[in-house]
Amino acid sequence: MIQSCDTFVVLPTATRTGQMIFGKNSDRPSGEVQEIVYIPKRKFENNCKQRCTYIEIDSVPETNSVILSKPSWMWGAEMGSNEHGVCIGNEAIWNQIIRKNVDNVREKKLLGMDLVRLGLERSRTANEAVDIITELLKKYGQGGPCSNIQTNFFYHNGFLIADPFEAWIIETVENEFVVEKVQGKYRNISNCLSIGTRIDRISDGMKQLAIDNNLWNGQDEFDFARIFTDPKHNDRKRFEAGKNFLENYTKDKNFDIKLMIKILRDKNSGICRSNDNEYPTTSSQVSIISNDIKQRPSIHWFTGTPDSEYSYYKPFIFHSKVKIASEKTKSPNNRRHLLYRKHEEFYEKLRKTDQELHQTLLKIENVCIDELEKMFENDGHYDNDEIDNLFSDSVESELRFYR
Repeated sequence: MIQSCDTFVVLPTATRTGQMIFGKNSDRPSGEVQEIVYIPKRKFENNCKQRCTYIEIDSVPETNSVILSKPSWMWGAEMGSNEHGVCIGNEAIWNQIIRKNVDNVREKKLLGMDLVRLGLERSRTANEAVDIITELLKKYGQGGPCSNIQTNFFYHNGFLIADPFEAWIIETVENEFVVEKVQGKYRNISNCLSIGTRIDRISDGMKQLAIDNNLWNGQDEFDFARIFTDPKHNDRKRFEAGKNFLENYTKDKNFDIKLMIKILRDKNSGICRSNDNEYPTTSSQVSIISNDIKQRPSIHWFTGTPDSEYSYYKPFIFHSKVKIASEKTKSPNNRRHLLYRKHEEFYEKLRKTDQELHQTLLKIENVCIDELEKMFENDGHYDNDEIDNLFSDSVESELRFYR
């Protein structure tokens, strides 16, 4: 059974600060490096093409600034955020159509990770990102090798998309899709189909696809997950574990970033996996999405290193003159970036031989979280230079720690 990742969202009504909290672990084939990159907004000439991982598509006149956590070999991203407070994460999902038509998913089209990046670069709201991703899916399709290490790694995609006010789930089969608007206090997705009968949008061809493949008689209630789930790819343990965590941690409506990080570091559930796993947790993101950026900006925390239990979350804030230590978190020629290498050198020490060192790293992280909380409780006044260099300074602090 292939293992992969998990994505979570807690709505403002259940959080301590009244802000949306998004979180995701990216679990990828062992040996793949994930980098953290900031891409400022760009303008394109008319009729210009955008090269994605495998194919070219039509460009748009202007893109948003984005911060991405992405496998170093591909154009797309596993997860990320844009300057407008939209966050997107994707999940590998399998279904009965893939098993019946494996040649289709092997054909090089858009990867799910390409759709994540395109959604972030082109949207101002979560609802708009849903439209962008589904329109591109219908126009260009999805497919192609999803790893440069495991050449037989193919899948369709699910997405969790959030902005300051709402969140959405998209789950796909070939070029078709279903969409659910998140209700209640929370939602999570994993590597199983999770949208059942409550469907807010559905592509024109989805029901006919089920009929044509003898999966639905066209008369019974349309339960997407029940109809399309492949019994050979239906391990729901992590999905149920994540759902239980969210239920327990939101009971008092006091959910915060530390609880999201706690979920993303949980080993017993399999949500977090160590480097010796065939599919380790290669990077992690937590975002506190602000509904009033003048008072309190959104803060996006990334590890950029494997095994979130033994990684350090570093904050990033979109700002006018933001800087990022790209030479230390971006892979040169697809090789391991500096932060990855230094973390790798200390990993076994943090994990097995020096728990005191590990606890020191966690204390540094907690101090950073608490200091940022206090900074933005002060009537929205903060040092611009400090914000511009926040992520870079955090990377430098982590590198000094590894020395």
